[in-house]
Amino acid sequence: MNAFVFPGQGAQFPGMGKDLYASESIAKIRFKQANEILGFSITEVMFGEDAEALKQTQVTQPAIFLYSTILSEVMGNRFNPEMLAGHSLGEFSAMVTAGALSFEDGLSLVHERALAMQAACDETQGTMAAIIGLEDNRVKSICEKTPGIVIAANYNCPGQLVISGAVEAVQNACKELTDAGAKRALLLPVGGAFHSPLMQPAKSRLEKAIENTRVNEPSCPIYQNVTGKGTSDPELLKSNLVAQLTAPVRWTQSVQQMISDGATNFIEVGPGKVLQGLVKKIDRSMETQSGS
Repeated sequence: MNAFVFPGQGAQFPGMGKDLYASESIAKIRFKQANEILGFSITEVMFGEDAEALKQTQVTQPAIFLYSTILSEVMGNRFNPEMLAGHSLGEFSAMVTAGALSFEDGLSLVHERALAMQAACDETQGTMAAIIGLEDNRVKSICEKTPGIVIAANYNCPGQLVISGAVEAVQNACKELTDAGAKRALLLPVGGAFHSPLMQPAKSRLEKAIENTRVNEPSCPIYQNVTGKGTSDPELLKSNLVAQLTAPVRWTQSVQQMISDGATNFIEVGPGKVLQGLVKKIDRSMETQSGS
């Protein structure tokens, strides 16, 4: 069975989408729509060479969403998912490609999400750290015992987990995790504590936008970050999209569940190959490839 997966923030690169715009008529249409919906020329930033400008959350998130969803349209009949998943932001790309959200609504929600997350970052001092070489349950347990706000936020693959929370709490947890045997506990160059309780202001803001957006039944099950399980229920899809902002990304669990449900081939649609690498670390027997 074909499982199509969509990357999240961090997969961007300067010049992304420029070739698609030059060669594909649907890409021209979508990029022009995006400039109008967003109220600024995102193509100018995406097609340029300024990596720093592309790293701004309010640009990065819609840029990756655009590249991924346009690429799925360009693939035509080769885009034939039997199950879908997206890593964090990528879940919105999955929703659009499955017909659960319209392109316009999906982009509007991603834009609102990016602005809400940036505002939440400005309100509170938060950070994230990558923890390498320690069992997931051990990381989770140490975070729970550490004073302050710090949680296991991204279950990327066995032995690779990201924690998130208040700066001091994350720093203290890193020390405890290193003492417990982690090979590395590396603070990440991010602007805030994504997928932690510190994103509550963003969650409240996004919830209002999602409540007012029509969600249809998708063409195939979408395996959501919050539960790691597949669903085609529009109301559940909506509530999990909201919950995702303050809850962990259960990517390991999602991939394991997709494999359990029959996935044999994972096709990554979007910039980069990060998810293909994570799938291989979760189960080396899986076939992986890039959608293009």
